Amino acid sequence: MPNYKKDLLNDLRSSPGYAAKFLSAAAADSPEAFLVALRDVADSQTGKAKLAVEGGINRENLYRMLSEEGNPRLHSLAAILKALHPRLSVEPIKER
Repeated sequence: MPNYKKDLLNDLRSSPGYAAKFLSAAAADSPEAFLVALRDVADSQTGKAKLAVEGGINRENLYRMLSEEGNPRLHSLAAILKALHPRLSVEPIKER
């Protein structure tokens, strides 16, 4: 594992605030970036097998959802986020 990846996973594991900001920044970029970030946060926190159990999701489905071709449904995404403990929020892009 490259050092930057190891450092990233350590930062994500040690700071829930950093993990939340990391997910928010990725979500602002693209759905694909968000899934990559979610995969990194999952790997740093619990690992995917434990996350599947905590989220009540079939392990194979979880791996598929977080793959590069993944496209999780909102219900599944909510289960993953609940197990990882960040809160999802919606904000306006710009004020009216």
